[in-house]
Amino acid sequence: MGLFKKKPDPISDRSRALEAQIAALEAQIRQLHSKVQKEQTQPRVRSSVTPGQMTGAAPSVSPTASTLPASAREPVFELISPPNTPPASAEESTPARDNELGVRKHDLAAAWRRIRNHFHGPATPNPKLVSYLAAGTIKGLRPLRYEKRIARNRVIFVSIVLLFVIWVVLAMALR
Repeated sequence: MGLFKKKPDPISDRSRALEAQIAALEAQIRQLHSKVQKEQTQPRVRSSVTPGQMTGAAPSVSPTASTLPASAREPVFELISPPNTPPASAEESTPARDNELGVRKHDLAAAWRRIRNHFHGPATPNPKLVSYLAAGTIKGLRPLRYEKRIARNRVIFVSIVLLFVIWVVLAMALR
């Protein structure tokens, strides 16, 4: 009978296992650290012969580039644009469209496009799937027009109920 036996605590068992794992990792870290320290204390052997001098051929590097350390040479940067961005047009960067702070002036056509695009949403990446969903040709799925009709009827019903509740509250308040 196990009446007087203490049940093993799973949390303490897990903590002991994790502590053992941490101790093993710390020992491995110490071992690698001592290995690195040992490698740093050993002198490094360096050859003073350049590759061109070894074979007797002319050196392939210019003397100015070989005498400069790698950090002293100037880095070369090139302009890379993301693949799907159109190039900036000349009309977008003209100073006539910007105010004195560099912020674009009010552009009603662009504002209207932004508002219209906000309500349209992004273009679909798979138009064929959208046409299947709209037509209801996938078995087990209702057509999109049916779902839209249900949602439209629900909105109409909720707005009628809301108008009725407002009418009742106003009728009671005006009495």
